[in-house]
Amino acid sequence: MRKHPLSTGMPPGIAGYDLRNQSGEVTTDLTIQSAHTFHIPVMGTGFTIDTPLRVARYGISSAISLVDDVLIEQMRKFYCKKEGEPYEEITCRDEDARALRITAYLNLVDRLVRRQVEDLQSSTFEAGGEITRYFEMLPESRLKQTYRDMQATGDLTEKARLQEILRSNALPGSIDVNIMTRLDRDVYCDGKKLPAESGDAMAALRGYANSNLQNSIILSAGLNPRLYGYMARFDDFLPDSKGIFKKKIILKVSDFHSAMVQGRFLAKRGLWISEYRIESGLNCGGHAFATRGSLMGPTLEEFKQRKEELVEKLHAVYTKTPAALGRPARDLPREVKISVQGGIGTAWEDEFLQEYYKVDGTGWGTPFLLVPEVSNVDSIHLEKLLTATDRDVCLNSSSPLGIPFWILRNSTSEKDRCRRILEGKPGHPCLKKLAAMNTEFTEVPICLASREYVKRKLEHLSERVCSEKQLSEATEELLGKSCLCRGLAGGVQLKHGIEPEATTTVCCGPNIVNFSKIATLEEMVNHIYGRASLPVSSDRPNMFVRELGLYVDYLRKRIENFSRDLLPRTPEYFREFKENLLEGIEYYRGIAGEFVEEKRKGFLDDLKTLREAIEGMSLVAVC
Repeated sequence: MRKHPLSTGMPPGIAGYDLRNQSGEVTTDLTIQSAHTFHIPVMGTGFTIDTPLRVARYGISSAISLVDDVLIEQMRKFYCKKEGEPYEEITCRDEDARALRITAYLNLVDRLVRRQVEDLQSSTFEAGGEITRYFEMLPESRLKQTYRDMQATGDLTEKARLQEILRSNALPGSIDVNIMTRLDRDVYCDGKKLPAESGDAMAALRGYANSNLQNSIILSAGLNPRLYGYMARFDDFLPDSKGIFKKKIILKVSDFHSAMVQGRFLAKRGLWISEYRIESGLNCGGHAFATRGSLMGPTLEEFKQRKEELVEKLHAVYTKTPAALGRPARDLPREVKISVQGGIGTAWEDEFLQEYYKVDGTGWGTPFLLVPEVSNVDSIHLEKLLTATDRDVCLNSSSPLGIPFWILRNSTSEKDRCRRILEGKPGHPCLKKLAAMNTEFTEVPICLASREYVKRKLEHLSERVCSEKQLSEATEELLGKSCLCRGLAGGVQLKHGIEPEATTTVCCGPNIVNFSKIATLEEMVNHIYGRASLPVSSDRPNMFVRELGLYVDYLRKRIENFSRDLLPRTPEYFREFKENLLEGIEYYRGIAGEFVEEKRKGFLDDLKTLREAIEGMSLVAVC
């Protein structure tokens, strides 16, 4: 049975035991703790926007997207009414409205979770009670054993003593936030560009930095120099006099090189990355940031082998900054965690990642779309997800950001997009303008999915494109863009009755096709920890094989569509891509011996099939 990372010592708060970090220092920084070994990643803008209010009190960490401040304000209004909190609208006309909306919502969530935790800690240890639910869902750990000892003892005085210990250690999960760094639209007023600090990512960061939360910000989608530089202006991202961060930084990466480059950039500005969150380039939900065939397994191996090197090199850069800021320097590096997410589907895979690669935690996203008490999927799309097949979940070019995007093909938003085309009104009314970044036809940026852009682009294509085939291909690409601002908020708006006419875009990962049951929170948690098993497709491949297969399909399509690619790659790109996949297969063959026997043969057979497919690919068309 797997051991929880804290199983080597009693949890914080139990008399006679100290909690020590990786440097051996005693710390009271409870933000580094987690009652569980998994977290729930951000999903879209609306699917997890209030997930902390559903799971944080049970010690489960989750993340809120800070992209859509309009939706965030709607959610604040909804929960203020529901919880009897005073509400005063922050309108788009208010100065710094985006930042103010985000701060107000995060502070509300923080207050409500604190209230939930107080209620849970004061509840009685009885079947079905909140505090019982908390401890029943925990993985194996010293804390879980203390709970069992409390249950087993017949000594009423000892039982009461243990219950008080347990109450003080029923700590909430982290209420993390996510900023997609590429969504840093410049903001205009009356045709004039406002200062950089008004940009979307900058305002979102400011809104978070000014909140009361003591947690982590997750940065995804690559390096944003102006955003990273702006972070250093806020004291909460810097250690206090005791060396404790009020707000920590989590960096989402898909390879070691990116971790080193972005880590060094932040370290030079006095910012320390407390966790590197490795995500599959393709086996994930939403936007997919495909690498050049760098697979998850070899990437995890590199982090495992070079983690100490990463920490030491970044520490050497980081220690030069405090003196310039008038802050005390440290001789020992700060703690760094490694976590992984993307396509995990079974308890065995989860345990293998933690045991073999020594990661500090795992992320489970897509399966939680089928847990109504955790995520926001309306009833119509719950049914669609339950019966989804590989044909229904596809990686396409629907995102106006020009990044491959996983989408449920038969969602209501997709049907609405097609209806507009049939009615001769392609494109979408652009109200939120969160992805308005194109200046091909205008000085003020507009969105590629907007009605204005589509109309102008269609006229442009009819005048400039030569052949009928080229026109058809370009038109298909243009009309395929979806309004993600509206669609990704639709699920929660429908579920809470905020916008009854909303349509929904579902950004599930390909892993959804392997799950076919609506689950409770307990059922999903038990599935993750191997205490029970949800129905999973019998022919589901190992997560590493699934990712490899996705990359094989991705490479094949890039080769086939080479002539129409808007960003044509060099022959060296394709050769490197192919070599990386083949090297990845050899790596997987080498670790197959670590697999339990009943899983090993199928794994090796799948690798052989995919190797033959890769070797059979011809690069003549791109050379």
